[in-house]
Amino acid sequence: MIPVIVVIEAHVRPDVVPFAVPAGEVYQAVESPRGEMGYYVVSDGSSKPYRVHMRSACLANMQTLPTMCEGKLIADVVAAIGSIDIVLGEIDR
Repeated sequence: MIPVIVVIEAHVRPDVVPFAVPAGEVYQAVESPRGEMGYYVVSDGSSKPYRVHMRSACLANMQTLPTMCEGKLIADVVAAIGSIDIVLGEIDR
């Protein structure tokens, strides 16, 4: 019988079954419920990526806030933030 920790480790760790990725870089946009998310991956040809960066849809939505609030009252900023449906935890990356 295989110990349970080995089975769990095989599902959690991506390096259990390594595969080589061609060297280079790629950017892929994916549609999410809050907008477009972007994934940038740089590979040096090994089984692990050299760099991975994820661009949140909330960051792009937050960048529209100054345009939305220009010439408006301070009290309108709260309604503008609520209307673009951002997650502040995604903004600080």
